[in-house]
Amino acid sequence: MNDLNDEWFARAQRVIPGGVDSPVRSFSSVGGTPVTVDHGKGAYLYDVDGHRYVDMIQSYGAVILGHADPGITSALYDAVSKGTTFGTPTRGEVLLAEEICARVPGCDQVRFVSSGTEAAMSAIRLARGVTGRDRMIKFAGCYHGHSDGLLAKSGSGVATMGLSGSGSGSGSVTEARYLPDSLPGSAGVPVASVSDTIICPYNQVPSRDVLDEKVACVIVEPVAANMGVVPPVPGFLQGLRTACNAVGALLIFDEVITGFRVAYSNASTICGVIPDIYCFGKVIGGGLPLAAFGGRTELLKQLAPVGPVYQAGTLSGNPLATAAGLSVLNRLDEDAFAALAGKVDSFVAGLQAALSDAGLEATVQHYGTLCSMFFGTSNAVSDYDAASASAATGIYSKFFHHMLDGGVMLPPGPYEALFVGLAHSDADLDYVLEQARTAASKTAMHL
Repeated sequence: MNDLNDEWFARAQRVIPGGVDSPVRSFSSVGGTPVTVDHGKGAYLYDVDGHRYVDMIQSYGAVILGHADPGITSALYDAVSKGTTFGTPTRGEVLLAEEICARVPGCDQVRFVSSGTEAAMSAIRLARGVTGRDRMIKFAGCYHGHSDGLLAKSGSGVATMGLSGSGSGSGSVTEARYLPDSLPGSAGVPVASVSDTIICPYNQVPSRDVLDEKVACVIVEPVAANMGVVPPVPGFLQGLRTACNAVGALLIFDEVITGFRVAYSNASTICGVIPDIYCFGKVIGGGLPLAAFGGRTELLKQLAPVGPVYQAGTLSGNPLATAAGLSVLNRLDEDAFAALAGKVDSFVAGLQAALSDAGLEATVQHYGTLCSMFFGTSNAVSDYDAASASAATGIYSKFFHHMLDGGVMLPPGPYEALFVGLAHSDADLDYVLEQARTAASKTAMHL
């Protein structure tokens, strides 16, 4: 990096812990100085030194139409001219809620919040309030935000920083583990906060002695996208639905990443399994802070002010965010997703060829419009243990820097998905594949 990136990062470190406002943005796992972005346009990011990068992060999935999209920008200009926040109901939140509910099966109502973390923790509170139970089940490698009860065996930035499950003495999860015999995945989280958390291996339906009548809910990413992209194996989600029904537990799909990204609606329309509660984020905010949780009316009516489960937020349903979100969803029709799926299919095939031809042992996995790379294995990755083993090879960091030198911005950590967006042209993706071939060859030479 040139001087300005170094200077800005030095300034950031003086006033922001670690120089970043989210650990996943740091270069801790890949080394070097983070790129400080000046602006973005379409498929590109431009740093403070004026370098241009093809952006494969796309704000971790929040930007599907590209940076500074004219339609979103126009909607924001119109909204901001009327005021930025009111603390009262607005038309925009109603219109966006109607659009989401019209697309998503089994979702009659939604409550807007400002982040995916809020959506997940509120969904769990609702499930506990409805069932009168305390225990919840999550799956190793699935990340549901940074609320205390969910910071155990998480993927994404928690895994990247080497924090996830740090108190268990092992990164492996071969059977369900009922806490508190294991510590949380972060300092500052009381053991009591995760004492009702049960961790199970992803892609395995918990046994009857684990998923029993004491469990309030099972929360899962229907397509894991925070330990790389790990699709559900056949029968996994259907088995969760059946098991939850058998004991009266609620099934929560965390579709903060997959919602309106893998399809016109969400992952449940592909897998054919309808949960009791959904969590959405990323795409529905159009690049602004917005998320939601929703489900059947009979469940959502348990929320205050009509029910006993309290949840609130001053900026929830912010008029700027709802305007941006509605602008995005209005343009994401079936044809748009068909085009995006075609781009991803071609890109995945090209990326796999680039890695394999260079002699790198690697597998590229994808589901719908999501994809990611796993180095050090040619086998399908189906759980957190395998994803962690791939990350531990250290190959990703080498490949990452070769790509960065070639003008391609990948996520600075091996547990993240790559996001191909509608702003990526065929030429853009061809360029990424060209750089991938070069980067793969350089990486293979130094293994």
